[in-house]
Amino acid sequence: MAVYTHVTAEEIAAFMATYDAGEVISFKGIAEGVENSNYLVQTDRESYILTLYEKRVNPDDLPYFLGLMDHLVHKGCHTAPPVRDRDGVILKSLCGRPAALISFLPGLSITRPQPDHCHQLGKEMAKMHAAAADFDLARKNALSLGGWQTLVRACQGRADEVADGLGALLLDEMAFLESHWPQNLPTGIIHADLFPDNVFFIAGRLSGLIDYYFACNDILAYDIAICLNAWCFEPDGAFNITKARRLVQGYSRVRPLSGDETAALSILCRGAALRFLLSRLYDWLNRVAGALVVVKDPGEYIDKLKFHRAVKSPSEYGLDL
Repeated sequence: MAVYTHVTAEEIAAFMATYDAGEVISFKGIAEGVENSNYLVQTDRESYILTLYEKRVNPDDLPYFLGLMDHLVHKGCHTAPPVRDRDGVILKSLCGRPAALISFLPGLSITRPQPDHCHQLGKEMAKMHAAAADFDLARKNALSLGGWQTLVRACQGRADEVADGLGALLLDEMAFLESHWPQNLPTGIIHADLFPDNVFFIAGRLSGLIDYYFACNDILAYDIAICLNAWCFEPDGAFNITKARRLVQGYSRVRPLSGDETAALSILCRGAALRFLLSRLYDWLNRVAGALVVVKDPGEYIDKLKFHRAVKSPSEYGLDL
């Protein structure tokens, strides 16, 4: 979440008046995240998240994102549903941007995940994969190989401003992934952004997943690879094999991984590390003046990518073939 488009109190009040949601008491911008503008809106009834979709989001993708969230709620998944206005409309417009009101999901994200948090995440992710299997829309992953190639071209010339040798590393890794990316693994709908700030807990129990705005149809195990990167490294950069094992065990309780998926995990982890390295690098090199947004350091994912490049066996992730 972030704030690029600034909305006045009068504009928010007029927007909220089209919903049966009560009278606005307060609102504030949310700085975390990188993609869209988000406000926490408090009415005399309850809290909501108001999201304005920025230029990096293709408006044609919004029915997929919002429809998927609605579908998952009706399938019993723990997530926040979009709210319909008095005319039954979910996707609207505010300040020249597509906008939607999302129910507030109680809970808090955690900054220091423990092995049990990872186990719960793996289990809930597999449930989400299963629940989304009969969703009737599809969306290609815009940040897979083709998207990485575009970002490499955009960043490679200035990459060494961030770290010496980074430009050459990007070209070498891109060449490897182009020739080794798995082609025949099970696919379906994935979240594609399950970082700790998109997973809520209450009293140690997982209460929900949020922010489906990178969701797409792709390799199911790629979602696991994203989570291994986001949840299983310690602040000092060390990989926590116990967290990794517990995450995959939780997932496998609902949907066991095949031998091919396990064997491909290091390649999927390399792809996930490169994906977030590139998006962070692009944002770092192209900061938006005046935006209320936290720009994340790409250096963290340089180190993670180097770790995965050195992995020789799934056992290094706590797994066995």
